[in-house]
Amino acid sequence: MQNTNLYFVLENQISAITGKPKNEWTRKDFLKVIQTLQLERITFHYVASDGKPRQMQIPIQNKFQVESVLADGERVDGSSLFKGIVEVGSSDLYVVPIYKSAFINPFDNKSLDFFCRFFDRDGNPANFTPDNILAKANEYFKSKTGLNLKALGELEFYLIYDMPKRMYILGKQQGYHSSPPFAKTTHIVSEIASIIAKITNSIKYFHNEVGYIENIQSEIPELSGKSAEQVEIEFHLTDIEELAYDLVLSTWIIRNVAYQYNSIATFFPKIDPGHAGNGLHFHLALTKNGKNILLDPSGNLSQEALMAIGGLCHYAPSLTAFGNTVAASYLRLVPGQEAPTKVCWSPSNRSSLIRIPLAWTKANNLAKKINPQETETLEYEDNRQTIEFRSPDGSALIHLILSGLILAIEWGLSNPQRSLQLAEHYKVTDDPNSLQKDLEVLGKSCVESAEKLLQKRNHYERDGIFPPKVIDYYAKILLSENDKDLNSRLISLPEEERLIESRRIMHRNLHKC
Repeated sequence: MQNTNLYFVLENQISAITGKPKNEWTRKDFLKVIQTLQLERITFHYVASDGKPRQMQIPIQNKFQVESVLADGERVDGSSLFKGIVEVGSSDLYVVPIYKSAFINPFDNKSLDFFCRFFDRDGNPANFTPDNILAKANEYFKSKTGLNLKALGELEFYLIYDMPKRMYILGKQQGYHSSPPFAKTTHIVSEIASIIAKITNSIKYFHNEVGYIENIQSEIPELSGKSAEQVEIEFHLTDIEELAYDLVLSTWIIRNVAYQYNSIATFFPKIDPGHAGNGLHFHLALTKNGKNILLDPSGNLSQEALMAIGGLCHYAPSLTAFGNTVAASYLRLVPGQEAPTKVCWSPSNRSSLIRIPLAWTKANNLAKKINPQETETLEYEDNRQTIEFRSPDGSALIHLILSGLILAIEWGLSNPQRSLQLAEHYKVTDDPNSLQKDLEVLGKSCVESAEKLLQKRNHYERDGIFPPKVIDYYAKILLSENDKDLNSRLISLPEEERLIESRRIMHRNLHKC
């Protein structure tokens, strides 16, 4: 008789102890976990205005204290976490744990950790925080369309390290899917992926990306003379709110594991001229009654898919305000780097803003063709088609860019005639010349993105999703980059000066992203 009670090493530890999936965890389950593992702390994580995770640690001293903290959360100073958005006089907030986000801290095995949501003094979700903006947008989408929007992320980053031996050196831009001994950081990435997989159960795969820099030239001692390998982790399609937490959690894990190996992890969109930048592409799928509806019965893109594409094209020029938030972002969004510069979509062109990737629509069970001993056919309950949105990079404010993508697709579905026209207008082919047709150009600087955001603020403020003060705040942050005409200014410089200035821009705020 076949044993169906399989145990996998990367199974979530809390699920293994409680025997429950994460959506069913309760306070009693966490008390059991605390007692079983003899835990000493609870750690709360939450996302501030800069998109980075912050934390508070709470020593476990008695049962009632644990239950109280898990029932009502704790207090934080919102004027510090959201400086420039919330006033000092009304800044107290509650952070309340999301039970299904719980995990055993991989860097402190005596801590039970949670991601939290922000609540105001009246017990309502604080309307200006990234977590609640995303939750509002997602609920609005569901109520307006009757559909669900799922998403996955492709998280790219560089691992920067001291190369112990100058052996098996990769060439410039030759890192894609490289393996040891050419790839030197595989052991670090494997540990990162194992930790993320065990907590989230959402990693699809990981591999080295194109970028490889043998010897970083920088005025920053932290970087000068070091080597860098680019890595990508792709996640499984999941609930769009869960994806936000998975990505933020993953950036925290990646940095901490790299630090343990005396290495640096950076998600900065560009770290050296002529080398690949760090993107953060998002794949999106519309579902109805649990089924993907991006394809029609013939296997072609459905009307809903085309409406979604039209909505994304409509919003694209202002979405860079949340997806490309530093000056170096616009040194990545240049022609010839597989990074989009114009509003367009294509079934496969990697220079397009929106791409329709392969999804086994015309062929599956391919392994049977080369493994004749396999007689069973794996049946799929659903198609695997997604729509890929390619402009965001490692500087993206994850909760806010996802909120913007939700609103863009909702607009497309709610305005079918206009969105289908836009999808037709912005379609390009695999021919590089098709990108030369009359297409809207994406912003070339943070300043331009801020201007687009302010011009199109009604796209985001409608139905109270983004409060006006949030739009004003992020526009101000973008304008402070003072990077208008940056690429033109750099091109006007002699080559050596251009390289020095480009690196200064890329390296000055390496850990901002």
